[in-house]
Amino acid sequence: METFKTIFSGRLEFGNQKSFEKVYKLFQQRFENYYKSEVLLKGEEIFKEESHAVDIPRFITQTNSDKAWQNTVNLLDYIAQYAIAGEMSVWKTDNGKVLQHKIIEPDTDKVAVQAYRMGRDLANEAGREVEAMDALSKAIEKYERHAKAYERRGFVNYLLKNFSDAIRDYSKSIDLYPATSEPYFGRALVYLSQHDWTKSIIDLNEAISCAIPLQPIYWQSRRLKAEALMELHEFEQAEKELKLFNARVFTKDNPNYKYQKRTHFLQGQALMALKQHEAAKNAFVKALQMPGNYQVSDDDIQAALQGLTDTVVAC
Repeated sequence: METFKTIFSGRLEFGNQKSFEKVYKLFQQRFENYYKSEVLLKGEEIFKEESHAVDIPRFITQTNSDKAWQNTVNLLDYIAQYAIAGEMSVWKTDNGKVLQHKIIEPDTDKVAVQAYRMGRDLANEAGREVEAMDALSKAIEKYERHAKAYERRGFVNYLLKNFSDAIRDYSKSIDLYPATSEPYFGRALVYLSQHDWTKSIIDLNEAISCAIPLQPIYWQSRRLKAEALMELHEFEQAEKELKLFNARVFTKDNPNYKYQKRTHFLQGQALMALKQHEAAKNAFVKALQMPGNYQVSDDDIQAALQGLTDTVVAC
């Protein structure tokens, strides 16, 4: 029977002791009676009374039971509808290939839930940032420990160039739940916009450690870390990050796909600075083969190749 890997990561918050105890009982009843204990997670391991939450920073296991996987996903989805905030990401993989991926989150008529979902969606619509801000603030008013609402409000403040407010919101989100990558990544974007390369690298390292390579944000963080290292003229470290990024295959729907021409170009620049001329040439040639022209053009690459040729001749 084929074995596959499952990954669970995230937190679901229930707000108070009464709700927490209710959901724990419901979980145990379903675990024992409905699913006959054929579930990959145990209640005593994931329910955290001190935070009134189901908290799974990262749980990875191998199984050959598709039924156990599906039971676990269904059980988490069931209890998520009693949560006031949070989300859970779950993956089923085989040799690094994603077979199934799902984000589990509450979708109920609770004000905090609906306000957050509205604000999150509006944040992605140009020109509706103020509406998004109002909705996310409403979610926080209803549940003051709403880490994800603070993170999304930080993003809206970043879009509006309210950088001090963005840093405040991202930092609050991190204080409430430091085991997720998004607020570190968002705060790093603010630092990058302020040309504070060192602080951005610190936060990007945290984002990388909280994410997994299956997530786009993992590679977004590595790419931006390389960009910051290039600005600091830390070419050896930058080249290592770019080498990792450029070895990855991204599908067209992945947000990292459009940066591949630029990252190969940057790797060439880093190698050129390290006087590894043949490797630099190969990186520039590879850049020319990459699709698109986002943030770098073929003319830029050809100019870099000519500069490399002139340098080698001069040597």
